[in-house]
Order: sequence, then structure tokens, then C-alpha cells
Amino acid sequence: MRAITFDDSTMSVTDLPDPTPAAGEVLIEVAAAGVNNADLQQRAGNYPPPPGASEILGLEVSGTVAALGDGVTGFAVGDRVCALLSGGGYASLVVAPATQVLPVPDAVDLVEAAGLPEAACTVYSNIGMLAGLRPGQTLLVHGGTGGMGSHAVLWAKALGATVIATSGGERKVRASRDLGADEVIDHRTQDFVERVLAATGGVGADAILDVVGPSYLERNLQALAPNGHIAVIAAGSGSTAELDFGALMRKRATISGTTLRARPVDEKAAIVAAVREHVWPFVADGSVRPVVDAVLPLAQAEEAHRRVRDGEVVGKVLLTP
Repeated sequence: MRAITFDDSTMSVTDLPDPTPAAGEVLIEVAAAGVNNADLQQRAGNYPPPPGASEILGLEVSGTVAALGDGVTGFAVGDRVCALLSGGGYASLVVAPATQVLPVPDAVDLVEAAGLPEAACTVYSNIGMLAGLRPGQTLLVHGGTGGMGSHAVLWAKALGATVIATSGGERKVRASRDLGADEVIDHRTQDFVERVLAATGGVGADAILDVVGPSYLERNLQALAPNGHIAVIAAGSGSTAELDFGALMRKRATISGTTLRARPVDEKAAIVAAVREHVWPFVADGSVRPVVDAVLPLAQAEEAHRRVRDGEVVGKVLLTP
């Protein structure tokens, strides 16, 4: 198979032995792989794969089933699928646990489907399962045009929630509105706490999806409604922050911090099953769709990383082998 290998300075396409599915695994002929910030972090040495996982970059793919390991049911060779991975996606072939594989609905483009698994599983596990967002509640999404944020806006709107998104600059503000956000805040020029409280009649958001981390913690708590939940899924602004426990307790608020890649297989299986039940119907009817900024060939992985690093993409960048 063809795959991306990397050292400290360069990425290159290399021929490697084809993987073979073990019991309970599916071999996928890759149509596309999603590029995530986690890939950039792994390449920088800050986010190593869990024990036993492939060292190849790539946490999500779409493609067709090429072979089944022993004991796999529910899939057949030739099926259109997408999958959540612990690594290995930047390749022409990859194996995935069958419990982390999802069918691609007929109406969804197979290449674009590569942009769904990581975002759907991250957003639903944090905002659906931990925060318990319900129809009629308000979700604040930081980074409303990023890979996670764009999916969160679409899913929450499909659920029946009110969505407030923060974005930076006119292009991204416009893109957030196009995705369906009810209120869009330009974080470069506007104070999101003031705008959230104004939009909610002083109550605040019931749930907050945060990709910024420590520097937003205090203001997130100010913008949070009583009994609300802050889900931190990245710590781009550092690793420490001070927390006013009095304010936390007065609001009866909860805060979670999660990553997806290192979770045990059974936890990932439960998340994927929940996504299939609660998110995939919206994907099938088109109300939740892959948001794709660019599709590049595998040999342009360096350019794909540059685009994600620069932060100017709307949705996902995909690589095709």
C-alpha cells in the first residue's frame, strides 16, 4: 500500500506492506482521509498514538470494505463505509475495528464522508452524551467553522437547539451563518460573554463546546447558564488556568475535558453506536453533512497540514490516495 511517512521536517509517500484484518477488524480501501489538528500534534511529538496503534497519521477515513476479519458481521466486501481510527488513515489501505465503522448513506459523497467520523464522535460524545443537549436549549460553539465546530453547528441545529458560534473574521462569520448558526460572534472584535448573555436574555448557554482551553475558562463560566456544561476538547491556549469554584458551584455547572483517540476500544464502540443511532439519521436525510474545505492528493499532505495550521479552512481538509 501507499502511505505517508514522516520525520522531523518532511512527509513523503512510501510503499509499505498491506495490512491484514485481524479478528473483529475490517480492511478498508481508502477513498479519503480526514486531516485533523491531532495529526499535526502527533507529527510535532505532542500526541503519540496509543500502544499498539499504527504510527501512520490519520484518525478517520472513508472508503470501501476490501476484506473482513473473522467474526465480523453487518458488513460485506464492497460496502461504502467510514471509520474512526487510532491511526493509519494517511494510506491507501487501513484496518479498523468493526465496532468503529459506520455505513456511508447513499446520498453522501464517499470522499467527503471522510470528514465525518472524528467530528461526529467527538461532538456527540461531549455535547450529546456528557452535556446532554436537548431540543430548545442553547449551545455555544467556539471555532464555529472548524472541523469540530462546523459539525457541531449542523448537528445541534438538526437536533432543534439554538446555536451561537464564535468565529474570526468576516469570511468565517459569514460561513458560520451559512451553516445555520442563529447568532455569530466575531471573537476578534466582539466580547462573546456580552453577546451570549444578550442573546439569551441574561441566562447564558446551556452547553459550551470549547477548542480554546485555559484562556477561555473564566469567560466560558460567565457565559454559561445554571446547570450548564463546558466541554473542553482542546487546549490550544495552554495547560493551566485558575478556576473560581464559587462561581462554578453557584451555577451548579460541570466541566469535562476529553480526548477521543486514547479511549479503550469498548468506549469507542459505545460512542460509535450512539452516533449511528442519534446522529446518522440526520446524515442520511442531509440535515448534517460533511463540511469540506479542500480535497488534496496524499502527496500534498504537507500542504494540507499547512492549511490546517494556518487556521483559515472552513470544515475539513481531506487527502485522497
